[in-house]
Formats: sequence, structure tokens, C-alpha cells
Amino acid sequence: MGFGQREGLGTGRIACVGVLLAAAVFFAGAAAVIRPSLPEAQEPQTMEPPTASVTADRDKGRVVKLLQEDGTVVETTMADYLFGVVAAEMPAAFEEEALKAQACAARTYTVQRQSSPTQKHPQADVCTDSACCQAYVSREAAETRWGVSAQTYSQKIEAAVAGTDGLGILYEGQPIQAVFFSSAPGQTVDAVEVWGSDVAYLKSVSSPEGEEVPNYHSQAVFSADQVRQAVLAAYPAADLSGDPSGWFGTPTANEGGTVSSIPVGGVTLTGGQVRTLFSLRSACFTVAWDGSNFTFSVTGYGHGVGMSQYGANAMARAGSTFRDILTWYYTGAQVDQLWS
Repeated sequence: MGFGQREGLGTGRIACVGVLLAAAVFFAGAAAVIRPSLPEAQEPQTMEPPTASVTADRDKGRVVKLLQEDGTVVETTMADYLFGVVAAEMPAAFEEEALKAQACAARTYTVQRQSSPTQKHPQADVCTDSACCQAYVSREAAETRWGVSAQTYSQKIEAAVAGTDGLGILYEGQPIQAVFFSSAPGQTVDAVEVWGSDVAYLKSVSSPEGEEVPNYHSQAVFSADQVRQAVLAAYPAADLSGDPSGWFGTPTANEGGTVSSIPVGGVTLTGGQVRTLFSLRSACFTVAWDGSNFTFSVTGYGHGVGMSQYGANAMARAGSTFRDILTWYYTGAQVDQLWS
């Protein structure tokens, strides 16, 4: 997706997937970064199935060509496709307004792909490969996963899709790159810090989630030899010949603690580059040397750009609508119909 990648609860991916996988193999002997497959939250005791009085007429009238895992292309409606995306990308136990925000982001991405097909599968608008397109799960698989909550959760997602029928996120009249991620350390990140591109609607804003987020804090531990090998393999100009206590310099960070840059062996790296190098959950980290190992202490999960899913849920819980959420995380954007 270029800079327009997503990294949400159902995805856990960033641009350098191959690098991350290689790093994960390389550091097999290190204390692993906690990378949970986030479980569906338990159904709140007071939850009532939404009573959707609207129908997704626009979405039901728009065809989406979907490339499946077996290589076949099927035609489905936008409504049915979005059900599978929202079910895969965000826990169905989240607030309805947060689910609506996710539906709008997913719809915006899909319309973009329809207008600018990828060369990876020109015969289809989108695919089920989360490393290429949006995460997607069939209704049957989702309902199996939800178990006794299947009816309630299905109704919630149907209502979220129908309640935003045809709506997307626009900036100056054009669909945006609706990037999102799991959780922020109190502040999102400007796109220029992560991808080097200044995008008017992808600016740093405060984000209200916190300790309620599962695995909000994580740690990754590496020996000096592991750090030396990893850094020099990617950045051979770094000088890691001295005492390990001096390998990492003082970082520059934003208000939320996300690292913008940090000297490593005399070479200045971005927080994102360090995150990729050591498969950290986010670029909001501190690093400490205890005489034997380096410990990265990390807060949040994801690249930090655009909409925070847990932040969206916190805003919804506090009374914000999906429009409030989307216009907060996407600076200067509007929510409007994507097609006539």
C-alpha cells in the first residue's frame, strides 16, 4: 500500500514484513517480544444487539471483486465484503461508533483500490491476503470464532456497515489513505516521521487509550552480540566496538514518547528503523543496558499513523460519534459519500 499501510488489531503488519520475519528468525534465542493475537473481548453483560433501522443500499449495489486464497475471484457486494473486513480488523466487542469508523476506513480503502488497481492482482479489486490488502474473514469463520456471541456480534457489524452506507473519508474531495493501527502511547505520529512523506491529514494528535489496552506495555531483551550483529548487518557504518552502555545515544521523541530518532553506534536511526530491526511492537520505546542485556520497554502497538483503533474505542465509549473519531484522527478530513 505504499505509505498507506494499515496495522490494526487483525493485521500486525508493516511495510518491511520480510525484514521483520528475518529479524524474528535471527533473534530466536532472544526473549521474544510479546505479540499477542488479540483475543475478542468478552461480551459486556449490558450489551444489547443494535437495532439497525437502515439498510446498506449503496453498499449492496456496489460490486467488489475479491481474490480468494485459492486463486479464484468472486464477486461480492461492498456490504458483504466490509462485514468480513471489519470482523477481521477490529474486535466486535468494541463500541458501535468505533466499528462504524472502521467500516468507513475500510470502505475508503476499497474504493481507492477499485480506482487504482494493484499490479499484484489486476483481475481483482482486493484480496484476502492481509500483507497486500485488508484483513478479511468469512462470515462463517467469524461466527465460529465468536461462539455464543455470534448473533450479537454479527448484528453489531451489520449495523456498523449499514449505518455508514456508502460513506468514506475525504480530503479536498478525494478519498484519503485511511491508515490505522492498534494503540498509541497517548499521541499518534506524523506520517513524515514514519514514511518520509508529509501528508496534510496524517498529523500527530492526542489519543485517549491507556492501561485498558491488552499488552499495552511490552519488553524485548537482547544480548550485546545480538544487537551488534543486527545493527551491523543493516547499518555497517555503525561503530559498536566500545562498551555497550554507549551504543545507544539519547533519543528524540514526540509528546507521546514515540522515538523520532536515536543515535546507534554513531549512526542516527529513526524510531521506525529501530522498531523494524528488533521487531518491537511500536516505536515508543526506551532502551537500557544492565551489564548483560539490552532491554527495550515498549508502549502501544503499530506504526502510530492515522486512526488508533483503541483510541477510537475510547472516544466512542466517551460519547464521540464515528464522524467525530474520523475527523479527529484524520486532520482536516470530511466524512461524505464516496460515490453517487
